[in-house]
Amino acid sequence: MKKERPRLIPTAYLVLVRENRILLSRRYNTGFMDGMYSFPAGHLGGDEETISQAMIREAGEEIGIEIASADLELVHVMHRKQREPTDERRINLFFAAKKWEGEPRIMEPDKCDDLQWFELDNLPDNTIPYVRQAISCFRKNVKYSEYGF
Repeated sequence: MKKERPRLIPTAYLVLVRENRILLSRRYNTGFMDGMYSFPAGHLGGDEETISQAMIREAGEEIGIEIASADLELVHVMHRKQREPTDERRINLFFAAKKWEGEPRIMEPDKCDDLQWFELDNLPDNTIPYVRQAISCFRKNVKYSEYGF
């Protein structure tokens, strides 16, 4: 009997920092962690799209900025077990952008109802816990962590 390999769902998250402030968006009407702050993020758009291409695409779709692939840096990888709404395993890849074009703004008001720069030392209480962990790891230059196991 052939053993089935575990499936991991890849997700790309965008880490933007300027003047010791980090950009977070509040989820709205998505059915997952609504009312909580996270990073602009997304999944692959198809079998041919790479994770970095997905990150660049999502940055444009969600917050209206342009990022060159050379300006993305993978800063953290998180293996995450998501218990709700299903028992899924995810691989979260957090990319920091060294620079970008445009001013971040809400482009999908049906999925995001707030976009703010927060002091790194004063994150909102309603930050998603695994996002908070990723921010802590990013600040400490920790490249890998696990969450939810």
